Amino acid sequence: MPQSLSQLDKNFQIAQDAGQDLRYQPVPSPIFQVDGILHQPVSDAFCRLPLEKLELFSQELQQLAFHTSGAKVRFCTDSPIIALRATLYNGDDMPHMPRTGSSGFDLYVREEHSSGYQYRKSFMPQTSGETLVEGFWETTGAPREILINLPLYNGVRSLEIGVVPTAVLLAPKPIEKKPFVFYGSSITQGGCASRPGNSYSAILSRWFDYDFYNFGFSGNAKGEPAMAKLLAEFDASIFFLDYDHNAPTVEHLQKTHEPFFKVLRDAHPQMPVVFITKPDFENNPAENAQRRAIVYATYQNALAAGDKRVWFVDGATLFGKQDRDACTVDGCHPNDLGFYRMAQTLRPVVEEILSQN
Repeated sequence: MPQSLSQLDKNFQIAQDAGQDLRYQPVPSPIFQVDGILHQPVSDAFCRLPLEKLELFSQELQQLAFHTSGAKVRFCTDSPIIALRATLYNGDDMPHMPRTGSSGFDLYVREEHSSGYQYRKSFMPQTSGETLVEGFWETTGAPREILINLPLYNGVRSLEIGVVPTAVLLAPKPIEKKPFVFYGSSITQGGCASRPGNSYSAILSRWFDYDFYNFGFSGNAKGEPAMAKLLAEFDASIFFLDYDHNAPTVEHLQKTHEPFFKVLRDAHPQMPVVFITKPDFENNPAENAQRRAIVYATYQNALAAGDKRVWFVDGATLFGKQDRDACTVDGCHPNDLGFYRMAQTLRPVVEEILSQN
């Protein structure tokens, strides 16, 4: 009888039991800071859109709003063991995306006197069809800040964090800077990163130490007026407008793109806005050239009107020039290399904007 891979290679085993009693506390609670979602979680609602406004949007958007892309939990502790216990909305697997990314959590650490976060651990369902996530990370007992990213393509019904009973557990310092805000397609949502911290929005935000809100809605970011009005409530440090991929036609993009931007600009005359076009340009170069021209026209019209707070990034540059075909899992959705290159390409733009703020 063939053995499972976890039996053949212990490095693929998922540890579940830390071997000692732990003190679990639910999220949300005053100790845990939940960042990156508009609606603070209550019971089974970790939602990226305000619950009272969900009916303004399509059924598809309402469902995707409960995918927790961009949601994060932060806290401080000296516990030598940090455990996670969660229940997800569904146990579906995606054929082209690792479970660590679609339904997994990943843990980052910022040590005392350190300026940045370092990845340390992933938590994920053990098998397809499971909705339970359990696991622990064992380390030294030094005080540190913990950041846990929630799944990119699943919803979270319940979440608990466990520490040893004697550990100190404190709320983290609040983030006082205005966040980055991303609006776009499945690529913006994080498909198909191997874990939540590897989406391009998460990478950029970690590099610059900013909170971020991810409004990537897989297949359903279509520049709707209701969405523009909602997102105009944010006075972001930078707004990334990246929904080219989900505009169903060239005509739809033409009809919606500049009006969407104008809603943002009318609400926030000085907010930096970065226009981005789709990265998989080679899939349909003729149509994608038309799409790029539409987005570029929005940018040029803003400049002509005297707007100096706009930037344009040609999506065809996002994967770089060398080995571009190594940057996706299916010719469209980026893998970790693709997302890293997207973040690298956007990095100097972000640096330029932040230097002017």
